[in-house]
Amino acid sequence: MATYCSPNAFYPLRHLMKLFEADSKLKIRAQMIWFFLWLGVTCVGLFLKQDPHLHGTHQQLGLPPCPSVLLFNRPCPGCGLTTSWTALLHLDFVTSWRAHPLGIPMYLGFTFVALGCLYGNIKGLRMLIDSNWANMAFVTFVVIFFIYGAARMAMTTNYQTQKEQIWSSALRR
Repeated sequence: MATYCSPNAFYPLRHLMKLFEADSKLKIRAQMIWFFLWLGVTCVGLFLKQDPHLHGTHQQLGLPPCPSVLLFNRPCPGCGLTTSWTALLHLDFVTSWRAHPLGIPMYLGFTFVALGCLYGNIKGLRMLIDSNWANMAFVTFVVIFFIYGAARMAMTTNYQTQKEQIWSSALRR
């Protein structure tokens, strides 16, 4: 029988705690895609300045405004994520939370997976990002993300900035 201090105390949860396993070199090296994607996003986020309107930071990269904002004057579920991540990287936690409350846990999860993949690559192990618990966590987060996004879209009006109003009027001509 396991006691609180026993190494076997967590034995029933061992399948949840397994994060790495041995695998082929190709799969181990392929997980570095996660790390380099994270590194690229982090570098870009450090370069950007968060938009004071709490959305639209991505426009500094030459991307157009969100179609949901242009067409419906309402935020889509992802509106504010770039601003949230940029603010988080600049250690502005309040702005990050105000731009998109799910941006913080999303970026921290992305960071955990990316650094785990780097660690696995160094140790010659593959991080189990396709395990049942990881899939369940991902699906749960996606459901929360879209419920939050739908509620925010339903409750938020007049979301366009002056610049987006110009885009919107040009689209309607």
